Amino acid sequence: MTSSNFAYFIPFLFLSSILFALQVNSTSRHVFNNHKGFKVSLKHIDSGGNFTKFERLQRAMERGKSRLQRLSLVANFATLSSKDDSNVKSTIHAGNGEFLMQISIGNPSESYNAIMDTGSDLIWTQCKPCKECFDQSTPIFDPSKSSTFSKISCSNKLCEALPMSSCGDSNCEYMYTYGDYSSSEGYLASETFTFGEVSIPNVAFGCGNENEGSGFSQGAGLVGLGRGPLSLVSQLHMSKFSYCLTSINADADSHSSTLLMGSVAHDDYSNIITTSLVKNPIQPSFYYLSLQGISVGDTQLSIKKSTFALNQDGSGGMIIDSGTTITYLEQSAFSLLKKEFSSQINLPVDDSSSTGLDLCFKLPSDTNNIEVPKLVFHFEGADMDFPADNYMIADSSMGIACLAMGSSSGMSILGNVQQQNMMVIHDLDKETLSFVPTQCDKL
Repeated sequence: MTSSNFAYFIPFLFLSSILFALQVNSTSRHVFNNHKGFKVSLKHIDSGGNFTKFERLQRAMERGKSRLQRLSLVANFATLSSKDDSNVKSTIHAGNGEFLMQISIGNPSESYNAIMDTGSDLIWTQCKPCKECFDQSTPIFDPSKSSTFSKISCSNKLCEALPMSSCGDSNCEYMYTYGDYSSSEGYLASETFTFGEVSIPNVAFGCGNENEGSGFSQGAGLVGLGRGPLSLVSQLHMSKFSYCLTSINADADSHSSTLLMGSVAHDDYSNIITTSLVKNPIQPSFYYLSLQGISVGDTQLSIKKSTFALNQDGSGGMIIDSGTTITYLEQSAFSLLKKEFSSQINLPVDDSSSTGLDLCFKLPSDTNNIEVPKLVFHFEGADMDFPADNYMIADSSMGIACLAMGSSSGMSILGNVQQQNMMVIHDLDKETLSFVPTQCDKL
């Protein structure tokens, strides 16, 4: 057992963020060199909002549940498609997310906030003329005003990579649906994208002129960072990227998290732990991990070896996701975790909690010396020993402490709460994912 003094706050606030590109050492914009990289910072989307701690919790949990439902639909549809002799590609995508990325599009450039999504590939924004567009805080992108805009033909290999496309006047037309009746429909185009002072020409993106749904109200579109050919990572031929999410203790208005793309996402750390990324040919966009077991305190749970395995039909497995709030474990594994955790912590269970979390405890009046069981995820080649703040949340005014995890059916997800104050490094050349304990607000 390890001792931990709780800081009584709701940690979900850090999960929704706005990305702002940092200024490079130049007074004028320069064209991106694919041997270099760039750095962008994250600010909480709820920073500056007049929310109570409980309201922030509710907002984050609602976003997390919606995300889980979407990801489950994506995985289930892909599994069904794999059994279909017609080899139909999945037309449902994760969509939305917890971070907004400030980008500029075109020449002259216009600035927009777009949702960053590691669970999908396509980059898209709303475009004029709009047949149907949702409200956004910035003007809708007008391709006719940009000198660097061009449409992509149906013969382009990126058009072939779309899960659902058609040809109209030789233009590559797309439709993306996101599992909750949200969708984007338009045509594939090429344009210059700018991140701060770094301009990147010829980025393929969806120019959406028929978009609907509630999942995109935070931004003007989406930037996919998945593993497929349409994602920003793949188009820029960047084999490495990383992010570092600040502590839940950090002031949302004065501390920021960080996203590193390309060569600036280095991995020369002495305290690094590394596990293998697993490819799922049925659902190639997700970042799968090999979770082999879980320990609570000194007890390794008797979880069946097959529980977190990626099945031949593409079902099951565990993904790491930047857009999901808490970790979700396959139901049988979560039941074992919940039972063992309850038996090791010397606090009464609170069954009346309205937090939306599955396991909460009543706090005593003296909260200075509360012991919580150690929690370790055993990945292939790497034991992730989580700090207590990465899996226990508490609120003194509510008098409760909760385990920041839940149950899922089929696929498991490693969420943002468990990733805080970790540099999370994706290396697609080595097919690895690494974790480095990091004071993220000091980067």
